[in-house]
Parts: sequence; C-alpha cells; structure tokens
Amino acid sequence: MSARSVAVVVTEEIEVPSWGLYELSIPCTVFGKAQADLADPWYDLRLCGDGAAARNTAATGLAVRTPYGLDDLADADTVIVPSVPDPCVEEDRPLPPDLISALRSAYDAGARMVSLCTGAFALAEAGILDGRRATAHWMHTAQLAERYPRVHVDDSVLYVDDGDVLTSAGLTAGLDLCLHLVRRDHGAHVANQLARRMVVPAHRAGGQAQFIDLSVPGTDDEGLGPVLDWARANLDRPLTVEDLAERAAMSPRTFYRRLQAATGTTPLQWLLNQRLARAQNLLEATDLPIEKIGELTGLGTANNLRHHFLRHVGVSPSAYRKAFPRRVA
Repeated sequence: MSARSVAVVVTEEIEVPSWGLYELSIPCTVFGKAQADLADPWYDLRLCGDGAAARNTAATGLAVRTPYGLDDLADADTVIVPSVPDPCVEEDRPLPPDLISALRSAYDAGARMVSLCTGAFALAEAGILDGRRATAHWMHTAQLAERYPRVHVDDSVLYVDDGDVLTSAGLTAGLDLCLHLVRRDHGAHVANQLARRMVVPAHRAGGQAQFIDLSVPGTDDEGLGPVLDWARANLDRPLTVEDLAERAAMSPRTFYRRLQAATGTTPLQWLLNQRLARAQNLLEATDLPIEKIGELTGLGTANNLRHHFLRHVGVSPSAYRKAFPRRVA
C-alpha cells in the first residue's frame, strides 16, 4: 500500500449488527474520500477480510465484499478493527485465528493499530494491548478487563492514544478517534475543516467522559452556548471560572456542575483545551512568534506555552510548526 495507507478489517462469518455497520462506515467516511484541497495525498483506504464472497447480514439485508485479504494488513501504515461480531464478545466465541495472526503480523511490521468499540477484543487477543491502557464501549469494558487481565482497561474515556496503539469507545467515540488520527497526521486545521464538512464537533479530547449527563435541561444548555462562544473569542484574557459563571448568570458552583455535565471536563480543563487548540491553529496558519501566540491564547509566556504543549500535545510548539508548516495558497 501507499504512504499513510489505512486497512480496515471486515470481520466475516458471523452476522454483523447494524451498529457494527455504523462503526465500519466511520473509517470509510473519514479516510476513504479524497480531500485534495486539505491534504494531498490523502489516505489510501482498503477493506480487508478473508477474501471470500459477499456475506449477507440478515439484520440489515446488506452484504460486504472485501477484495483485499488479511495478508494485506501487514502492508498498511494503519490498521483499524471497527468491531468484532457480538458472539465473540457476549458468548466468548473464539475470534478467527487467521485474523489474530494477521493483526499480530501487522503490528510486528510497524503498523499503527487502532480499534473502535469491541475491536479492542481482537487487539487484546493478539497480545497487542498487553501492559497498555485501553478502552472500549462501557457496556463491554468489564468483559474486556476480565478476559484480558494484562490490559489496563479504562471505561471512563472516549479514546486512548498510546502512541502506536489507539482504542476508542463505541459509536460516535470512534469518529472522535478517527478525527484525532487526522489531527495527528495532518494537523489541527485539516482535522477541523474535515469535521466541519462532516458537521461534527471539531475536537473532543480523549479524556472526556463516556458518561455525559443528558438530563441537563435544554434551557441550561442554551445558556452555556453563548458564554462558551464568548470565552473562545476572548482566550487572550485571564479568564476564571467566576468570570464565566457571572457571564452565564450562574453561581460558580452551578456553572462548574453544568459545564462538567455538558462536556465531561472541568471549566479550567475546558479552557486549557481551547487555548491549546487555538495555539495549534495559530502555529499552523501564521508565522507569529511563540511569545505572541502565548499571549493570544492566554497561555502567557513562551515558556508556559511550551510546558503545556509538551505535556498535552507531546511535542514543542516549534516542532509542531515544523511538522505542519503553513500552506501557501
């Protein structure tokens, strides 16, 4: 496969439920359609199965045909397992040995390994998650932890980025992880533009909780929206929880609780995430000095920006700018 090739595993033999098709469609949507105006080349996407004839899914009436075999996984830069059949999770039915062998071969060949939802069971069976922190849909994390005690299962996050191995919770969290991969590969601007085209949030941090309290009344959500928009437009100011609460006409305690229920993060962590996202965009889109970017994002001095960037992004601002240079129209 070509550079940045993405191989998506299509599990065969056992009926695929409708939500499994949703998770299969996520990487196809993110990586399968060329976005030449955002990044060229884009990804080379291939669906890989056992090469057999189409498999009909009784629940949906759909059939999936995979022209590429499991042996092709070893040639991919990134391998994604969207899910595994329900009986392999709920009834402890063995996963196909050739699938597990192919995943192990791809990992040994240096591929970046990714699972969405129950796909973590396949990576765990291959030993790829041993000693690593990983997640899956909260409905299955207890089974994952019990079956694979060497895996450090975290049921409280949307996704886990452990460098060359990444895992996500189910359904929409899989989309968050795929956009996170685009952000890693092509930078914040490209990921944000792609998310906008897909009409989804540009970035939800992996540490955000799976359990979002949806019981917050709609009037409260509407009250949060304007103040969060205002905060994003004023990140250069030394904002506090008290400032945001006052603007939202709430007590600091109520504002803290409402924001955490709506986003899964504390107000201060939400602010830091917004400041870092703004810094990424400015590093990519401008030639501004690091000191100026620190001021515009509210992170203060260049040293403070470097500290937070290294801790949360994993590289220095200068290294990030070199990795994602400004594109000249």
